[in-house]
Amino acid sequence: MYQKKKQLRIRTPEGISFALEPASPLMRFFAWSIDTLLVIGISLLLQQLFFNHLIKVAPDLGTGLYLLVTTALYLCYAMCLEWFWHGRTLGKRLFRLRVMDSKGFHLQASQVVIRNLLRVIDSLPLFYMVGGAASFFSPLYQRLGDRVANTVVIKLPKFSSPDLTGIGEQKFNSFRAYPHLVARLRQAVTPAEADIGLQALRRRDTLDDQERTAFFDQLADHFKAKCAFPEEAVHACSSEQYVRNVVEVLYGRGQSEKK
Repeated sequence: MYQKKKQLRIRTPEGISFALEPASPLMRFFAWSIDTLLVIGISLLLQQLFFNHLIKVAPDLGTGLYLLVTTALYLCYAMCLEWFWHGRTLGKRLFRLRVMDSKGFHLQASQVVIRNLLRVIDSLPLFYMVGGAASFFSPLYQRLGDRVANTVVIKLPKFSSPDLTGIGEQKFNSFRAYPHLVARLRQAVTPAEADIGLQALRRRDTLDDQERTAFFDQLADHFKAKCAFPEEAVHACSSEQYVRNVVEVLYGRGQSEKK
């Protein structure tokens, strides 16, 4: 039905090129359906708790306020979650989708606002027919709002989620400030390579200091060759810490962590 293996090509300032898979219109429809059902549920709850009573007293005022609040809820829901969850709503999280800048830069607040305001046009006349048609003919499955905002919705590679309790807990991971590089890292690293990093962290105490330093130096160099993070993200970061950061972002620990 759709052209297979469409790719978003990203080239970093370091000259490294890599590809990400755009999310298909069907997957985006499923994610949108989850988000829409959630917004409808919240709207109905507000109607039962507040607006039904107001409409009985002042029908015109109550109806107008209800339409205003539900419209604002519909738009603000996606804007707020995409900004605070780094390009993802609840529906997108469930289907492993993420909004990102089409050139691989940081997603800006203005881009989030523009792509969501244009949902009004994309949703015309019914069930996102304008947006669906635009994404169908787009090489990156971009709806109208994505094209104007220079954004793309990508499908994140899937990693199994092992028990990470054995590698300790850290409050801050500098790599999470670069979601486009995390996405690239997930694309470049195989599950087997990720597992090597995880096992190295679990068994670090079985190595003497010299062996451990040499081993983590090799591992860090290997992951750096897959995806280089900017200097501010790795400043004063030891090889072991580098591997720890890589393993945590690959397996998704602490994804709610803010920039």
